[in-house]
Amino acid sequence: MPTYVLYAADLIGVAILVFGLFLPRHRRPELVVAYLTTNVGVLAVASALTSSTIGAGLGLGLFGILSIIRLRSEELTQTEVAYYFAALALGLLGGLGVGADGTDLALMGLVLAAIAIGDHPLVAPRSRTQQVLLDRAYLDETALRAHLEGMLGATVVSLRVLKTDVVNDTTLVDVRYRPSRRGARTVEVVR
Repeated sequence: MPTYVLYAADLIGVAILVFGLFLPRHRRPELVVAYLTTNVGVLAVASALTSSTIGAGLGLGLFGILSIIRLRSEELTQTEVAYYFAALALGLLGGLGVGADGTDLALMGLVLAAIAIGDHPLVAPRSRTQQVLLDRAYLDETALRAHLEGMLGATVVSLRVLKTDVVNDTTLVDVRYRPSRRGARTVEVVR
């Protein structure tokens, strides 16, 4: 299969991934440039490695170095990490071009299908997560859940108490919830 076909397939695939799946579902435009750059960068490096006399060991070493780079600006959800991995996989498949019989194209389609299905709202209903610092020490989880649901105007899916301070009368809780249609009150988010 000609290399330019795989390059085009990669660019179409990453466009579907970012603009067709991620952005409409998660509305985080600040990650668009990260996904596109990751994909095109991996495509370029993989293409350069396959068209040069540099050994595969050096190529794997370069990807090992890339893997230790951590995104320290903010925590990413597991879903956002999955989109990063999909962008990397598409770039590698397009750049390495090892399947002359169309296997690369099929694998690109499989990556996109996995994201489309796994991240579909019917499969994984949208929920939000945040840490909330409450001005009361809650020792009863039922009372804590009721308070959070009333304050957030949402259904609490899960909660985890991170810290209860009975001296200062505070509770720090990590809460995952599904917003309801009615508006929620503003809460203090602790990072």
